[in-house]
Amino acid sequence: MSENERWAHENYYKMEKMATMRDGVKLFTSIYLPKEINQKHPILLIRTPYSCAPYGENNFTPRLTDYYYFKYLQQGYIFVLQDVRGKYMSEGNFVDIRPFIPNKSKPTDIDEASDTYDTIDWMIKNVPSNNGNVGVFGISYPGFYSTMAALSNHPALKAVSPQAPVTDWFAGDDFHHNGALFLMDAFSFYSGFGRPRPQPTTKDPLGFNFNSEDNYDFYLKTGPLNNFTKLLGDSIKFWKDLMAHPDYDDWWKARNPRNYVANIHPATLVVGGLFDAEDCFGAWNLYKAIEQKAKNDNRLVEGPWFHGGWARSEGTFLGNVRFGKKTSSFYQDSIEIPFFNYYLKGSGTLSKMSEATVFFSGENNWRHLPQWPPLNTIPTNLFLLSNNKASFELKTSTTGKNETIGEKIKTVADKIQTIVSPNKPSPKYSEYVSDPAKPVPYTEDVHLDRTREYMTDDQRFAARRPDVLVFTTDVLPNDITLAGPVVADLFVSINTTDADFVVKLIDVFPAQFNYDSTYGPGNGKAYPMAGYQMLVRGEIMRGRYRNSLEKPEPFEPGKVSLVKLTLPDVAHTFRKGHMLMVQVQSSWFPLADRNPQKFIDIYHANESDFQKATVRVYHDGENISKLILPVLK
Repeated sequence: MSENERWAHENYYKMEKMATMRDGVKLFTSIYLPKEINQKHPILLIRTPYSCAPYGENNFTPRLTDYYYFKYLQQGYIFVLQDVRGKYMSEGNFVDIRPFIPNKSKPTDIDEASDTYDTIDWMIKNVPSNNGNVGVFGISYPGFYSTMAALSNHPALKAVSPQAPVTDWFAGDDFHHNGALFLMDAFSFYSGFGRPRPQPTTKDPLGFNFNSEDNYDFYLKTGPLNNFTKLLGDSIKFWKDLMAHPDYDDWWKARNPRNYVANIHPATLVVGGLFDAEDCFGAWNLYKAIEQKAKNDNRLVEGPWFHGGWARSEGTFLGNVRFGKKTSSFYQDSIEIPFFNYYLKGSGTLSKMSEATVFFSGENNWRHLPQWPPLNTIPTNLFLLSNNKASFELKTSTTGKNETIGEKIKTVADKIQTIVSPNKPSPKYSEYVSDPAKPVPYTEDVHLDRTREYMTDDQRFAARRPDVLVFTTDVLPNDITLAGPVVADLFVSINTTDADFVVKLIDVFPAQFNYDSTYGPGNGKAYPMAGYQMLVRGEIMRGRYRNSLEKPEPFEPGKVSLVKLTLPDVAHTFRKGHMLMVQVQSSWFPLADRNPQKFIDIYHANESDFQKATVRVYHDGENISKLILPVLK
């Protein structure tokens, strides 16, 4: 037994109770209470679909003795874990991302907000020595339940922290990005998590036996989505829901909590990771929705973390990229614990805590900002030009004058023509052939489980492929800092009726780059960082949704169309001596499922429906593809 475990057993005891909801369903609740009873204690609640194991009042969960949670024990918090409705030892039926019911008129009108309200009400009345103040927090799916808790508005609920929260499973979290199915995550997760639970149990569901160590090979050989549906059988309800709702319809909209946050009253601390492979979209956009619609104290923290990295790592590196600081302990000690102490214990102050505390990779420093995105950002065009060039300027060879896209637009084509040579016309487009039989991998490694490190992976492997377009700036003469969402305006044509578009923003390190000793050991593995192409942000859009996630449209073969997609927010400084790179491709496998490149129902397509597509990205005249970067001044 560790020192922390010994301390926890000496100073805490555990109760297991069934909390009754308004419709009579009982939810299993584990309560860890301080043995010290001479003062009242605040309650911290985590509601989870992942089990509050271990079960039994003599069995303490190991998470309480981790640094992250142990701090709360030392400060005398009552710590409560609860199995949500229909999971593990709780009664009732589980519903994924159960829709919020704004106007409940009957006892049977239940949702996760009402279950939280009833749980808080039960705790205030039944948990010994509580001070009447409750906080809720949780990471990932428990982050969704935290948002639902905020919507409950129980008067005892003073503070809520949705962390890496599930927010919109169609637009950008977990299982879809802009309508493209994130196949590897969806299948690997729901093949286990989605299995029905006929009755309360302490056992985890069995996962799928892949019989493979190579996800690229497994997913490619399995074929179209129809075949994955056959592998799962008929019992995985949410997989069937995915297959039945290919577009952003009312079913999806009801499962987007951002639609309902206007009436949130408790203080909120939204936390996310810059490099969160699951819910990068959720934290940024939930914060913005609350900020725009609600009138509560709402704050944002974004650090250089993978999914939940602030609670599961020191936050000093991710993959090959190092940050040079123990970012997790800074967050825990300087932000999260003071936030809950202030609202639940009435101690300390938040006067020095910024509205937005954001770590900027590249420069590897925290910035303390009055809002997010910062006001002092300037939308700046980065043009994708011929001969693999990217540039902030369009230059003429005759006058030497630099002109923006808004200046003399009718002469832009002539300006671009002279970039390569004043005597040789530049091509109007760059093109590649997208072949669903040989999709672009999302990483060069061979492994089964999707890695979290791909969010900062070296992209040199992709730059070498003929089906990936590469556009690179000259060496930067000064630092460039981005703070906010990146928008890609791609003018494209295809010779088919549908295709996907992946845009990757990349930091190219200098040819002589190496981390010095102040950055620590990193992951302990030697990797050639000279010329490293660090993925700063990547995103995909299913082309049929280029104008609307609700109403898909086919492409007209050969016709130039605008594909506009917004990449999740970036907080990154491209240092002097580095280069910016943009890669464009039409597959990202098996992260995202393959597009047959035909305007059909992809969820029920057959192998014979898949076809090659010739994709052209234009940089001519008015059809100049570009990224719009939020440059911080």
